[in-house]
Amino acid sequence: MIRGLHSLGFIVVLLCLSCQEQQKGFNIPSPTKQVFVEDSLSLSADDYYDKVLGALVGSAIGDAMGASTEMWHRKDIQRKYGYLTGLSPATRSQSPEGTWEHNLQAGATTDDTRWKYLMADYFNKKQGNLSGDLFADHLVSYYQNLTEDLSGKAVKNNPDLLDIQMEKVDWVKEWARVALAYKEGTEAYLKAQNRFYGGEMSCAGMLYSPMFGLVANTPVEAYQMGYAHSLFDLGYAKDISSLVSAMTHMALRTATTDSILDVAVFVDPLRYQDSRLVGRIPYNIAEAAQKMVLLSYEVKPPLNPQLADSLTFEIPEGFQGDLKEWLQQDYLYRYLEEHEREIAFHAGEIWEILVTGLAFGQGDFEKTIQFIVNYGRDNDTVAAVAGMILGAQNGFSNLPQDMALEVLRVNRDELGIDLEAVAKELSYPSN
Repeated sequence: MIRGLHSLGFIVVLLCLSCQEQQKGFNIPSPTKQVFVEDSLSLSADDYYDKVLGALVGSAIGDAMGASTEMWHRKDIQRKYGYLTGLSPATRSQSPEGTWEHNLQAGATTDDTRWKYLMADYFNKKQGNLSGDLFADHLVSYYQNLTEDLSGKAVKNNPDLLDIQMEKVDWVKEWARVALAYKEGTEAYLKAQNRFYGGEMSCAGMLYSPMFGLVANTPVEAYQMGYAHSLFDLGYAKDISSLVSAMTHMALRTATTDSILDVAVFVDPLRYQDSRLVGRIPYNIAEAAQKMVLLSYEVKPPLNPQLADSLTFEIPEGFQGDLKEWLQQDYLYRYLEEHEREIAFHAGEIWEILVTGLAFGQGDFEKTIQFIVNYGRDNDTVAAVAGMILGAQNGFSNLPQDMALEVLRVNRDELGIDLEAVAKELSYPSN
């Protein structure tokens, strides 16, 4: 009898242990997150060419429209030009980052377009073999070729040629300093990177990273390519440079602006969103900007007294909308002014204006670029990035043709930048 009780007790213990093991082993599965877009880009050669050319020319249009008013305050733009709706002469002094000659005709571009041209040369020479190391090599080689030319006989005998060559050296020497240090090693690179343009979080990578979106297979790959080449970016500027690359690629795939903006939500291979206490700053900025665009639609006369006191009721000459549309735009301009950074080419500021402009324009090329250019600040750079995204989305054939053809001509004939040839090299590499 006692032996039976012992056996029964043993069975009970086993059952209890079995239940505990089952309870211990129970687990609700974690979500399996799908990639935003997994399939490779599939376009006919001609459609791809139209979109690549659209991206290059759209970017150049944005650059050219902002070239004459880069770094201006919007009130100063209105005083001189009213509301800019097209190309205007680049009446400005030459500078390394600006135009390389004084007072060029309408359609002339700045370093934003030169960077696209330099990247196309990088793609062509590396034949798809792209990396941070090879990018640094490419920039160092360009810099060294320029400096070697400084000692050439033609330059020695012509001070004017020396001035021209020095302008080019001044443009690239900040970048070359970082690229040379990148090749030297970690300590040298970190020192050089953190003094690049004064150690500020500049929009360095955004000048060229959209180009990776044209040659990547997926938005995630575009992001990763942009990140691998963001050698000059600090902090979350690296995330922003990578995002505009992914957005440009997404623009090749969709006619919906919201899908392009969703890249900042769904493409996060480095998991910035997991950052403790902070989260993902570019996502937070983009979300807030899009909410402000939605709020702007509610702005219409009559206004409450508090809002009326802060907005400008005088419509600039040349603005093609009505009072309600102007007040909505002015409302967004006020919002952006409240978030101005110490420098106009801060990556966070460029990103905020870009997202606001894209959300406000909803795929309308002219409305978006006009919004950005007439806001001022570093308007040529923001408009160049937006123009590339919208050009990739809509294609060259859907750009405003008068501006597109003029920008093509001026860049080819006056600046030596043949955007059609670049588009053909990228689109038909075997030819």
